[in-house]
Order: sequence, then structure tokens, then C-alpha cells
Amino acid sequence: MSGDRPSPLVIERILRDREGIWQQIVAERDLNALTGRMLASSAIALACYGAVLGFFHSPLMALTSAFKLPLLFLVTLTICLPTLYLFNLVFGARLSVRQSLALVMVAITVTSMLAVAFAPISLFFLITANDYGFFKLLNVAILTLSALVGLRFLTGGMQVLNDNGLLAPEAANAQALAQAQAPAQPVPVAVAAGSVPAAAPVAVQSAEPVAVPGGAAVAGSASNGAATAAPAPVPAPAPVPAQWTGQPAGTAFPPGMLPPGYPAPQRPWEGRPVRRGEAPQRPASMTLLYVWILLFGFVGTQLAWTLRPFFGDPGQDFSFFRSIDGNFYAEILRTIGNL
Repeated sequence: MSGDRPSPLVIERILRDREGIWQQIVAERDLNALTGRMLASSAIALACYGAVLGFFHSPLMALTSAFKLPLLFLVTLTICLPTLYLFNLVFGARLSVRQSLALVMVAITVTSMLAVAFAPISLFFLITANDYGFFKLLNVAILTLSALVGLRFLTGGMQVLNDNGLLAPEAANAQALAQAQAPAQPVPVAVAAGSVPAAAPVAVQSAEPVAVPGGAAVAGSASNGAATAAPAPVPAPAPVPAQWTGQPAGTAFPPGMLPPGYPAPQRPWEGRPVRRGEAPQRPASMTLLYVWILLFGFVGTQLAWTLRPFFGDPGQDFSFFRSIDGNFYAEILRTIGNL
């Protein structure tokens, strides 16, 4: 499936053709339409899942939760997106606002679609196990798992941008400049016919008879002084085996005189030594991405606590908002303790 013919379902294209999505974001091709489709799909999916959460209390709570759950993700994105964009600018990345928004929307789309896929399971436990504490913890676990999968897509997309030089442009430009300024391999000088290369082995005079043109045979010994000895033919140089210079077997070219097409010699001591267990260097933008993910999680959970209720305690009357007291994490620990 190509990026020019997108699937009617944007989540299907994200899951089936994620490389096409990343390349579209890298090229900034038709990002407005892609982001709009992801925003609409995420809002619909989160509204459906929010309705399942609110049905535990009443149909009116289901209606308000269907409105507040998409609002939760949209407001969290609005609060945290400028931080991600400025982080990248500070450390020299070349991401635009549209690219940053599209990357985060991919993660939110995957999260929302995975959450709505769990909606039948949540509805099943709503009908068969009508326990408020268990139902609340179950759906918090579903949203947490969905968010982790979505964030994996976000980190994968940022890694693709890094490979294309958008996160560390200085390193990419330096590598390209080094390749452009690399000295060309010297062309070997042709050896004249009949001459002996300097590296050729020297023939050793033997005491055995040597064949001479005309059928005469002379001895190489010094005692046979009457006969005129013809010069013995010089043997061909033996092929030089492949050594550390990187030259292929069967060539007699000296080091540093490789013809075009031969690979350059591999000399490990000329490069940076690789230490065992050493991790590859990560650009600063990738490190800050994980910091931003933690920030996004803290802002999202606190905002969810502010916009509660989403489930609706059956022991209390309906209300659009609750008074702000405590925090999300203390409530989760209290719920686990009461099970």
C-alpha cells in the first residue's frame, strides 16, 4: 500500500504502511489532510470508549464521558506540544510544527484505536462484574497499555526522522562533507612489458641443466666454462595472497596503489575503538523525547483527575465535575487497597 493511495481507515494505513507514514512526515507531503484524518479518527474512537466508561453510572454520564475523554487528549496535546517543538529547536533539530504534530497524532491515533478495540471487553465486565473498583482499575490498565503501544510508535517515528538527519543535522552534514572530501584512490602505474616488479622474487641459480633454444643443454655449474650459457627466462611473479591491506588474492599491486573498483583496506586501528557493551550514541532530541513522554504522562493524568468523573461513582449523584482534592495516583492506590 503506497502513501499516494491511502486506506479509507487511517489506522489501517498506520499499521500496515508505517514506513510510508514516516516518509510522508519527513517530506512534509499532505500533512494537513493526514493530521485531520487522524484527529477525526481519534476523537470518534475516544468518544466511543468514553461512553462505555460512563455507562457504569448512567446514560447521562456516558454522554459526558464521551465528550470529556477526547477533550482530555486534545488539551494535553495542546499543553505539551510547544514543549516538544522547542526542545527540538534548542538542540538543533529541523522538525517543523506540522511534523511534530503529525508524529504525536500518530501515537494518539494508535492509542485511541487500541482502546476502542478493548471496549467490548470492558463492556463485558461491566455487565458481568458490576464492581466499581475493579471496573475502574481495569479501564485504567487498558488505557495505560494502549498509551504504551502508542508511544512506541512515537519513538519509532522519531528514530526514522533521526536516520534522515532531521534530529541531528550537524552530524549528518559532517558525515556527508567527510565523504565528499575523501581523497580518491591513486591509479596504479602500468608496468612495462618484460620488466620485473620490485616485489618479484629473485630466481636462484640452479646446478641442474637449463634448456637453451636450439636444443643445446648447458650446465649452470661454474666448472663448465667452454659452453656459452644462454640467459634463463625469468619466472612470472607469484600471486600475492590477500593480507591486512585488504587487497584481493591474485593481485600484485603494492599497498596504496589499488585500481578503481577495489575496496579500500580495512585498518581497525585507524578508527575509533569500539568498547564492549558500549551503547550507540543517541542524539539529544531522542533523549529529550523520553523526558517529554514523562511530562506528557504527568500532565495527562493530572488533567484526567481534574476533569473527572469519567466512570461515575454509583453511590453519588451525577455531576459534570468533581471538586479538586487529592491526586490521580493516590486514588489508584486507595482503590487497590479497597479491593
